[in-house]
Amino acid sequence: MRRLVAVGLILVLGGGFVGASTAQDQTTRSVLAIGEQEQFELGLVAFNRANYATAMRLWAPIAERGYASAQAYLGLVYERGAGVAQDYAAAAAWFRKAADQGDARAQFRLGVLYDNGQGLKQDYAAAISWYRKAADQGDEIAQLRLAELYAYDQGVSQDYGIAAGLYRKAADQGDVGAQLSLAALYETGHGVPLDYTTAASWYGRAADQGDASAQLSLGINYAIGQGVPQDYVQAHKWFSLSVAAAFDPEVRQRAVGLRDLAAKSMTPAQIAEAEKLKSAWRKK
Repeated sequence: MRRLVAVGLILVLGGGFVGASTAQDQTTRSVLAIGEQEQFELGLVAFNRANYATAMRLWAPIAERGYASAQAYLGLVYERGAGVAQDYAAAAAWFRKAADQGDARAQFRLGVLYDNGQGLKQDYAAAISWYRKAADQGDEIAQLRLAELYAYDQGVSQDYGIAAGLYRKAADQGDVGAQLSLAALYETGHGVPLDYTTAASWYGRAADQGDASAQLSLGINYAIGQGVPQDYVQAHKWFSLSVAAAFDPEVRQRAVGLRDLAAKSMTPAQIAEAEKLKSAWRKK
């Protein structure tokens, strides 16, 4: 089996030892000799290398036979217009086939199409229903999106408690956006008890992943002693890291200003220590 998969992979990606038409014929014969999962994975290799025609040729037969992952990826191909004309209606049709089989990725993407009215009539209730199905299966992006809807009163009645629970599920999986949002809820007491220590902890988890906004917020926590002991050395370190990581000019400008402000309350030795800690963190 492994040898057949390897031969199929060589032919799919272009072995160079046969002509193009012969390679396509041999690819077709090779993939017939392997299972649907292996055929899907060969398509995924091609897709990740932007060889969309080959990916579709591999996925279409097994998608037609009901292989949910292939159906979901065909939906993605049409949604993105990857190697084909962008077609939201076709994307929705393939996502629905996979979603009806319980594919969480397809359930979320179908929800997005309903949310945006792309290829389907805009229907927030249907979008929320599909988001919830995906979220219930542990899809962190769906959990984050559903949390946002509850937090910002979009299509559902505002409920910070439900939002907090969903943010936590995604945050526990490492989603930086969810970690930031959950920290903000603890910082304001929306949907959860006011708890600066827990807020700082979530900012810390997002900051450790390199998020500039989280690093800025954690620096503020250390500068004012909110949720953590006041520590200008730590504040300076996190402000400096935020400056280096920020793509948003506003975040970078704030981080620069706060770093320089913290430096005015520090000795040269403390600033040197902060720089040393920053360098050590970046080497992790």
